[in-house]
Amino acid sequence: MNSVRWRAVIDRTATTRIQRLIRWLEPFQQCFGHRAQRLALRSYVQGVFSDSDRKSMQAMLARVTHPVTYQAFQHFITHADWDADRIWRRLLDLLPERRGVLIIDGTSFPKQGTHSVGVARQYCGALGKIANCQVAVTAALWTGVRAWLTGALLYVPKPWITDADRRTVTQMPPAVVFQEKWRQALTLIRRTRAAGLDVTAVLADAEFGDVTIFRRALHRWGLPYAVGVSRHLTVFRGTPLVHVPPNARTGRPRSQLVLTTKTRPIAVRALALTLPARAWRRVTWRNGTNRPWAARFAAVRVTPAHDWRERQLAPEVWLLCEQDLGDTPRTKYFFVHLPATASLKQLVRLAHQRWAIEQQYQELKTELGLDHFEGRSYPGWQHHVVLTAIAYAFLQRERMRPGSNPPLTFPAIHAIIQEIFTALLFAQQPDYFKRIQELQQIDLRI
Repeated sequence: MNSVRWRAVIDRTATTRIQRLIRWLEPFQQCFGHRAQRLALRSYVQGVFSDSDRKSMQAMLARVTHPVTYQAFQHFITHADWDADRIWRRLLDLLPERRGVLIIDGTSFPKQGTHSVGVARQYCGALGKIANCQVAVTAALWTGVRAWLTGALLYVPKPWITDADRRTVTQMPPAVVFQEKWRQALTLIRRTRAAGLDVTAVLADAEFGDVTIFRRALHRWGLPYAVGVSRHLTVFRGTPLVHVPPNARTGRPRSQLVLTTKTRPIAVRALALTLPARAWRRVTWRNGTNRPWAARFAAVRVTPAHDWRERQLAPEVWLLCEQDLGDTPRTKYFFVHLPATASLKQLVRLAHQRWAIEQQYQELKTELGLDHFEGRSYPGWQHHVVLTAIAYAFLQRERMRPGSNPPLTFPAIHAIIQEIFTALLFAQQPDYFKRIQELQQIDLRI
């Protein structure tokens, strides 16, 4: 292929994609104070799209055409005074898809040292054990076809909050206080809804589902949900009957509710064991374009019992029990807030949309380097994550283009990233066409 044809191919496939990337970044450039930061924004996103195995700043910079200096590159991420929250708000305003379920999850970043902000020995989902890591609470809008990262908050353990030296070294702002992960999750839900996104349901695992206050907030906001719960949580079957006892002849009038019968709460695992065989049904479902899955499910209406400690009744929800089809079946439990008329398939379909978060993290971490950040500062972590989210949103927009095969597969997204990097290379290094032409003249036959 001669240089003219090479250039024609690049013009058709690469240049147009780069033009779209530049247009996508324009609204975000308005959030930066001066030209150097706007140039650094473009360089950083180009570095995220590079073919470097590690998306550390030094490796990324080595693959960026016409890069800024390393000092400027590093300063832009770790020390520059720009507001990551403002970038998140702009990103949420620009998301082209505005309706879906919101998946809440905790994701971990294994670390070797102890100096990166928020690092502690804690449960690391990436390794499946207690390990040295950072943990972030994230929110992603899942449309049924695509996921959009809508927010991420770094979980900062209490020892980091109370250690003045650590706070100073990692540039942690005074406003950062300790927050449980479920509180961070509620913050992300509020921000997503405040941006005008239509959240049709909330999905989360048992780390959040076990928290009564978290579920109570979802009920207060009128949001359906499907959350994992631990087997030891207690419930009433159905809604127990309660009443206020008659007043005694003397003393203050009674107002505290009591159970009408001697109903007692029961652990969800114990309740599942009492269900007859006919209550369990085999249900199949499909995660995107993947092969169908199957398991045995049973569902019963229950009232979570924790609120009864304060003599209040929580709203009635579904307890969904799932058993896999192995020789020694394991059982999972979910609280699902859907109408009492919902079918078993509807319950299963909602609960199992959490699979999308695994696909998203695979792409964000492996292809875009979400967990490759090697800086130690609090602002640096925030800056890296929001710029990675911008890059990921651009990829999702590319997937939406008419005529494109919607690639929810990992190799397809890898191919798009490689095409973007090739486009950047040829757009900014036109002499490469000449080199290709010269190589074509070499007889490589042995």
